[in-house]
Amino acid sequence: MVQPILTLTVNPALDVSTSTERVMSEHKMRCGASRLDPGGGGVNVARVVQRLGGRAQAIYTAGGPTGQAYRHLIEAEHVSTLVVPIQGSTRESFTVDETGTGNQFRFVLQGPELSEPEWRACLALVAEAMPAGGYVVASGSLPPGVPDDFYARVARIAREHGTRCIIDASGPALAAALAEGVFLVKPSRSELAAHVGSALDTEQSQVDAVAALVAEGAAEFVALTLGEAGAVLASAAGVIRLPVPQVTVLSAVGAGDSFLGAFVLRMAQGLDARAAFRAAVAAGSATAMTPATELCRRVDMERLEAQLAALPD
Repeated sequence: MVQPILTLTVNPALDVSTSTERVMSEHKMRCGASRLDPGGGGVNVARVVQRLGGRAQAIYTAGGPTGQAYRHLIEAEHVSTLVVPIQGSTRESFTVDETGTGNQFRFVLQGPELSEPEWRACLALVAEAMPAGGYVVASGSLPPGVPDDFYARVARIAREHGTRCIIDASGPALAAALAEGVFLVKPSRSELAAHVGSALDTEQSQVDAVAALVAEGAAEFVALTLGEAGAVLASAAGVIRLPVPQVTVLSAVGAGDSFLGAFVLRMAQGLDARAAFRAAVAAGSATAMTPATELCRRVDMERLEAQLAALPD
């Protein structure tokens, strides 16, 4: 039986993507076709879980005209959702592929300020929907007005309900969550480097950093994503490293969310951490194969997952 998965996104973004020959200042740049996607960490995790054959319920905030458009997009994907209405307008993010150079430009807006009643409503809904014995994934940036310990509060609620809490955050929000203690945390190298105060530019320094978090009891699992250098997973059983499969990279947008979605789905399906880690690396790589803000395709992910499973331990 698959264990239930809940995701939380307090700062979702309506992802707008397009392309142009060259990005130049003080010029009107004619763009190609545009694409709209309902983005944001936890929502993307839920979307990936569904694409890979699972089910997840997504809690997110929404407000204003962009929030209405966002709701329509995610409803079209038939993801189960719970919405916290807010006064401000849901933010947008804007991705432009420069076709003349292959460069990608990503503009991520700050997001609306949440009032205390609004962010407390998010916590109340999380507590109400928390799947006992399952997983809750709290992912993405915190908008203005939300306290730094917000994810730590989610972790505390999860512990009270017997739910395993997964966090994908950075800066003070990450530090507070780690101080509370979580099931899994998924930082990038830059995010973990900022947390530990070291460049983490060698394999040994990376291993030492993730192993230390496990030893301190900050997280049972630490999944460190390293882009083209692969990923590292630490637990009480030790540290393992996986390379990324060789793929043609079109866009890295959403790769981290796909990594997390595949990992939690395989764990919820009863697979061990090593198998979940392979699925995660495969999903992140499969997303990099897709253009702009598109997420992974199941057929690509499962093919890469099989390739990684064939590697020697």
